[in-house]
Amino acid sequence: MRLQRLIEGHKRFLKEIFPERRSHYHLLADSQAPQWLFITCSDSRIVPDLILQTEPGDLFISRSIGNVVPVSMSDVDGVAATIEYAVEVLKVPHVIVCGHSDCGAMKAALDRKAVDNLPKAKRWLHHVEGAFTHRQPLKAEDGEHAELCSLIRGNVVAQMTNLKAQPAVAKAMAHGSLTVHGWYYDILSGRIEEYDEGERRFRALV
Repeated sequence: MRLQRLIEGHKRFLKEIFPERRSHYHLLADSQAPQWLFITCSDSRIVPDLILQTEPGDLFISRSIGNVVPVSMSDVDGVAATIEYAVEVLKVPHVIVCGHSDCGAMKAALDRKAVDNLPKAKRWLHHVEGAFTHRQPLKAEDGEHAELCSLIRGNVVAQMTNLKAQPAVAKAMAHGSLTVHGWYYDILSGRIEEYDEGERRFRALV
C-alpha cells in the first residue's frame, strides 16, 4: 500500500507534469550541463529542488549521511568520484556544501552510543571529526539546540576544507574556474545561511 503512493505519484507526473515540460526533458535526454554541484545530507527532509526551486538538469547532487566529503585520498568512494566527475567533466562553476538543522549524523557525533549497533555508520562519522575544530558561535535563536547547531555549522566548514583538498577542486580553484560555498539550512524556518569565509561566520543568504 505504501509503494502504491509512489506509483500514483508517477501516474500524476506522466499525466500532469511531463506533458507540460516535454520540450525541457527532450533537451535533457542526451546531455546535462548543471551549474551547481550540491553536496548535502541524505536526510529525507532536505529536498534541494523544492528548497531552491530548481529544475531537472540544474543541480548535480551528492548525498551522504552528514553531507560528508571524505578526508582520505587513498580510497575510492562515491562522493569523491561524484566531485571529480562534476568538476572535471561537467565543469560546474560552483560547489555548495549544505548542512541542515537537526542533523542525525551530528547528533551521533555528540553521542557515539547512538551508533554502537551501526558499525558502518560509526566508521563514517570519522569524517565529521573536523566539525569539533570548526564549531561556530552559539546563537540564541537556536534555543536548546544551540550546541548541536553550532556543531552542524562547524561540520559545513570542515567539509568545505575537505572539499578544497580534493585534487580536482584544488586545480579548478587555482585556475579561478570554481567557487566553493558553505550553507546551513534550517528546517523549521526554511531559511538558508551562507558561510562568509572572510568574516568566518554564517549569515543569512537572503
